[in-house]
Amino acid sequence: MSVSATLNHAAQVLASLGADQRADTALRLHFEAHRYLQPVARRAITQGVFAYFRWHGWLDPKASPQKRLAHAATLHARFAADPKSVKPEALAARAVPGWLADEMDQIPVEWLRQLQRDPALWLRARPGTGAALAKSLFACEPASAAVHSSLFRVRTSAEATVNHEPTTVNLSDALRFTGTQDLFKTEQFKTGEFEIQDLASQLVGFACAPRPGENWWDACAGEGGKTLHLADLMANQGVVWATDRSARRLDTLRRRFARAKLFNYRTGLWAGGPKLPTKQNFDGILVDAPCSGVGTWQRNPHARWTVTPDDVGELAATQRSLLDHVAGSLKPGGRLVYAVCTLTRRETTAVAADFTAAHPELEPSPVFAATAATPALATAVTFWPHELNANGMFIAAWRRKT
Repeated sequence: MSVSATLNHAAQVLASLGADQRADTALRLHFEAHRYLQPVARRAITQGVFAYFRWHGWLDPKASPQKRLAHAATLHARFAADPKSVKPEALAARAVPGWLADEMDQIPVEWLRQLQRDPALWLRARPGTGAALAKSLFACEPASAAVHSSLFRVRTSAEATVNHEPTTVNLSDALRFTGTQDLFKTEQFKTGEFEIQDLASQLVGFACAPRPGENWWDACAGEGGKTLHLADLMANQGVVWATDRSARRLDTLRRRFARAKLFNYRTGLWAGGPKLPTKQNFDGILVDAPCSGVGTWQRNPHARWTVTPDDVGELAATQRSLLDHVAGSLKPGGRLVYAVCTLTRRETTAVAADFTAAHPELEPSPVFAATAATPALATAVTFWPHELNANGMFIAAWRRKT
């Protein structure tokens, strides 16, 4: 496909965007309406649309969509060749909306640079099969030494006593895919040998640290990415309850579990209100709450220009409400994990602090396990995209007192 044809298709996608529609949804609908487009062309159109929003602050609003798209592509190529070609002052002023400075304690320039890069694609192999999967798919890399050092920094970043001993983090089954093949069409995917799951999301599963035979609740399960990881960590033993407000998402979850040949789960609808979906008490509860998604802005650059401070405030209230509603369903000694893929203060440390103050029956618990080398652990951690080469993520943990 010619450059002009690619620009025209990308311009059509931009023109189709509605107030409540994400760019990836608009792309999917465009490709459904233009099924003749080949994978290479679809990839080029997708990259063009995402580059447009990544470099939106540098573009002339008076220029035609095609000219803006072409300018964004030029800026993106120049930055990829030399990230320091864009000054930190320009990144701070143009790469993110101005209101963000009031919502975050810090905005590292390394993070701003990371936002302008193409995101990594992470896979989660089934337990113990990472090396074999890497050989069969070829274009796979294990988590880098930088990622492991970032985990070590988090594990030693705060003093905390170990009240509950979660499992250690094992990233041998986390693989970065660098190829171009359609993973959904591979035999390995069809037979359930791996899931496409961002590395930060995989770390949430390790923070939960469910044991085989336990009873867990994934309260905001969505389509089940983290639920699947919990079930795998439980070795298909015990039960993980998956609830969500969307029946469609739970249908997708069931299909994913069938493909993975995992059966230790139950599903139910729950909109997050005070009427709980079950009267059971749980060994552990995961609240992977809806959030502003600031930590995903590298992967979803369109959201930089659609999320507002009002959204942050409304979501923070929702997050507190979810935690308050589920807290009473923990068994004595049970573990509660709160995770959000955002970096705003109101949705992360403020929610955790307010919840801790309101629930004296719970005590903060280390997010990850202690070792002889790292006996002091943080009870709340923030992972930055530039540290993981993945989404940003905040995780906090509590234990119900016995």
